Amino acid sequence: MLTIWEVIFWISGFIIFYTFGGYGIFLFVLLKIRNLFGSKPHASRLPSTEYLPEVSLIIAAYNEKDYVDQKIKNSLSLVYPPEKLQIIWINDGSDDGTPELVANYPEVILLHNPKRCGKIEGMNRGAAFSNAAILLFSDANTMLSPNSLMAVISHFQDSTVGCVAGEKQFYKDKNQPVAAIGEGFYWKIESWLKQLDYQFYSTIGATGELFAIRRELFQQVEPDTLLDDFMISMRTTLQGFRVAYEPTAVATEHGSSNVAEELKRKVRIAAGCYQSLFRLKKVLNPFFHFRLFFQYVSHKVLRWTLAPIALITLLVSGIFIVAGQDAFRALSIYSILLVLQVFFYGLALLGYLTQMHPLPVKFVYAPFYFVAMNYAMYKGFFRFVKGKQTVLWEKAQRS
Repeated sequence: MLTIWEVIFWISGFIIFYTFGGYGIFLFVLLKIRNLFGSKPHASRLPSTEYLPEVSLIIAAYNEKDYVDQKIKNSLSLVYPPEKLQIIWINDGSDDGTPELVANYPEVILLHNPKRCGKIEGMNRGAAFSNAAILLFSDANTMLSPNSLMAVISHFQDSTVGCVAGEKQFYKDKNQPVAAIGEGFYWKIESWLKQLDYQFYSTIGATGELFAIRRELFQQVEPDTLLDDFMISMRTTLQGFRVAYEPTAVATEHGSSNVAEELKRKVRIAAGCYQSLFRLKKVLNPFFHFRLFFQYVSHKVLRWTLAPIALITLLVSGIFIVAGQDAFRALSIYSILLVLQVFFYGLALLGYLTQMHPLPVKFVYAPFYFVAMNYAMYKGFFRFVKGKQTVLWEKAQRS
């Protein structure tokens, strides 16, 4: 009969495995079986030029003078009929000369607000200004692949799709900092999961670097919202639509310059995760839409709630179990798994100690980034509970 520590150990292990690997494996196998016995999903085809909808590219920015020229030139180079593409730059209280630089481009509409109110206020303002059928949101420090807009628009031919999320990637800079290495590993896995989610039913959330939504589905978001991209995209699912994922619509940016800078973003995101749990309560109702509920809990909710706790309880229960074993059981499954945990956290510590002078073996920084990400969930939770998370940008320095 299992002891209480053994029960805690196996429950914790299952939560960690399912959250960070098992869910993706399950979807992968399920979709393979479905495709084997059913019809495979059809690839989206580009509509003819005359049927392309009008699009507003909305860029909400605060103090982005270093990216203004590059971003606008990148936006103007997108493959799309120029008469059907409107570029709207929202200035949110920038005091670094950003609005003056934007004003040099007559092709761009500048909506200037000298008062800093936060990104979501700017996004709401841009959406209200636009009359286009499709609203495309992108960050100022993110460059889009030339065909990204056409690839995104192709999904809106499907009447069940209300929002489309693009692919997030990072520049492979020379002497890439540790934070960017870890972030790159994370987003490769996340992109794979997003594709599986969409094939199963709907991608769970979009990222602000690149996503589009039907204008009639856009809902003004509360001014204190922390995860604007996630809330906007998920609220389309509450209206009965799906979020598509387009891996060829690539948004590329530089990674954070160091882990301390990346933690600023992650803690803010974590606080927004807990805020989203309360504002998206309907998705947590399995009777509202079971497939959406299953995906939301498996892909997001477990990461935000039980998984960070399970990492601690797995280690602690393993220590208590092994400490209570006799010498004849020294090589039990519990002692082996405990050694593996210690080795994993040892790699995380190595990553922490060498982050300023990275080792040539880059994979050792994945454990460090993983631990830092889960630490941010704890810190973000307490910040959310205390109500101390500001809606204003906490810009991370980029490499």
